[in-house]
Amino acid sequence: MYHGRDFDPEEALPTTAPALRQDLGLDLILEAMAGGDELLLKVARACLLRGLQSTQEIAYRQSVLADCLAQSRTVREMYALAGEAIERERRIWGYMRHPEGLLHRSLDVLTIFLEILTRLRRIAERSAPRFHSEGFTRLFAMLIEELDDHYLGRVQDQLERLKFRSGLRMSARLGEGNKATDYVLHVPPRRRGFLEQIGDWLEDLSAPRKASYVYEIAERDEAGFRALGEIRDHGAAIVAARLGQSAQHVLSFFSMLRVELGFYVGCLNLRDQLAARGAPTVIPDALPGESLLRARGLYDVSLRLGTAEKVVGNDVSADRKRLIIITGANRGGKTTFLRSRGQAQLMMQCGMFVAADEFYASLCSAVFTHFKREEDSGMNSGKLDEELSRMSGIVDQVRPNGLVLLNESFSATNEREGSEIARQVVTALLESGVNVCCVTHLFDLAESYYHRAMDAALFLRAERLPDGERTFRLLEGEPLTTSYGADLYRRIFGAAVEDREALGAEAPG
Repeated sequence: MYHGRDFDPEEALPTTAPALRQDLGLDLILEAMAGGDELLLKVARACLLRGLQSTQEIAYRQSVLADCLAQSRTVREMYALAGEAIERERRIWGYMRHPEGLLHRSLDVLTIFLEILTRLRRIAERSAPRFHSEGFTRLFAMLIEELDDHYLGRVQDQLERLKFRSGLRMSARLGEGNKATDYVLHVPPRRRGFLEQIGDWLEDLSAPRKASYVYEIAERDEAGFRALGEIRDHGAAIVAARLGQSAQHVLSFFSMLRVELGFYVGCLNLRDQLAARGAPTVIPDALPGESLLRARGLYDVSLRLGTAEKVVGNDVSADRKRLIIITGANRGGKTTFLRSRGQAQLMMQCGMFVAADEFYASLCSAVFTHFKREEDSGMNSGKLDEELSRMSGIVDQVRPNGLVLLNESFSATNEREGSEIARQVVTALLESGVNVCCVTHLFDLAESYYHRAMDAALFLRAERLPDGERTFRLLEGEPLTTSYGADLYRRIFGAAVEDREALGAEAPG
């Protein structure tokens, strides 16, 4: 996920996260990425809502994503393998407070991890030539070089010896009060082959006997067995803690591998769902500089996921345009375009693909949304109060080169007052170096900026055919005085009006 540090899915999300999820329809995107996997949902949420601020970091992540898109089966296999290691570790029980219990559990865990690490290295050997990104190249090189057969064989031998099949060998010295102290656990001998064991027996038979002292505990001596158990615990404790740390270290590796691969698996899940609907995706160009934007076929991902019908994409060329004002017919695709613009920025800045045929844009310091809300059901404040309060929060947080998406803001009051409030807010944002994309029905607002002939402003209008049909495409054009609300009235009430007129014509008199 990063060139020089680990990814932390638990890092706090920005305070804008709830508004972004609601206004941009991100929950459908996140659910598609998760595919029912809670870990993928957490990772996708953390990545999408905490964007990168460096073109180098984005390019690094995009190159890894390109490998994942080309070799999806291998990536999913590695993700499943990491998950298998974590799940199998959870199933191993042991009395963790008892040294021997911790020792035996750690041995069982490491034996499982050794098996899975071996399988992971085989994947690396098999797949390394097909991956080209720096991230995967480094990962595979590490797996191949550090987990070679010699190393894995040594680990297997050590684990076998730590099972102490021939008992524990310890030494100690007598301390104060003739109590044993300074316990030392001796390395158990390596298990020898059958011929080697015969040689050892013959050597023991011919060698002179060494003086030794043996103490045997009677079968019913419970106190003696407890004392012996305490001595064994001293020996086991010496290695149990270290072995437990080793098991935890390898578990952390699998956990981090699963988390970092999880982002790319989420991208694969989303790509597959969009591809099944015939919806294109593209790796975008994240550019340095300010106010650069060009898109072809840009569409709303959440809308495409939520419908079986084809969604119309839009083209926009807005380089050096810090203000985009969108007007035109009701239900003409204005809000849909605004959502697609915000989604594309977030997806690009977390290193994902974008829902378009072509897309490039400048990085922004943060994305903010100010969409109209329903009336406050608790009647704690008026609608305009609520709008102004949310805008105040945005103004407190936004920084130069931020992106603010306004959707019918300040329409809770009349045309003149709403236009004046919006004009002051938008002008202040532009003067502070913030980029603004605004959908509005306030003609006075749109017209005032249009007649300024600003080089940094772009005016788009939802297309309406002469018969009132909406194409859901946005075209450059002067703001109009109407949003064609009468079209919707006729569409909804037209049949009832015609029936009423027909009945009136037949009535006598």
